[in-house]
Amino acid sequence: MNKAIIFDMDGTLFQTNLILEPALESTFDELRKIGLWSGKTPIEKYREIMGVPLPVVWETLCPSHSLENREKSNEFFHKQLIELIRSNKGALYPNAERVLETLSEKYKLYIASNGQVEYLRAIVEVYRLGRFIESTYSIQLMPSGHKSHLVKKVIQENNIQIGAVVGDRSSDINAARDNNLLAVGVNFDFAQASELKSADIVINDLEALLNLVI
Repeated sequence: MNKAIIFDMDGTLFQTNLILEPALESTFDELRKIGLWSGKTPIEKYREIMGVPLPVVWETLCPSHSLENREKSNEFFHKQLIELIRSNKGALYPNAERVLETLSEKYKLYIASNGQVEYLRAIVEVYRLGRFIESTYSIQLMPSGHKSHLVKKVIQENNIQIGAVVGDRSSDINAARDNNLLAVGVNFDFAQASELKSADIVINDLEALLNLVI
């Protein structure tokens, strides 16, 4: 029987908060320069919606901007994030490598993320996650943009019969439930208590996964 654990990336394995503010500030500085923004950078607003696909981020943060300007903002932001990752400004969560290494001895491990392909590739390469992770799946693969559909793709392509989804937001928990997998909520930086209520298990440290029985 094929057993697997499917991880979210941002706020679950990778401490996105370390690169979020500088990347967002750089992006909104650029928008200010060209007259498309005034006032403070909406960092708190972004924290509230962290985990949704980036196009949705810009629809939310800049609702009055044209689609073209939102796409340009998204591209600039994405570039800033990748530069910060490759400059080693980010970090995995404590114990992530050790936990992944141990789990990979018992389960097949996958990443299913709302992050874009190049962004995820940068994290995987910088932190050498390919040592533990079988494959990484980006939401860009799914025209629907739904995490549940992305997790279903992971399950179907890898013939997974039983497993868990580990993540910090409702999209991860719903993806687990929609695909009959165990929903493990991580109570980290971007997690919200109201969303974690629906998880089967809530953990405060990745080490707790070492006690997981699937």
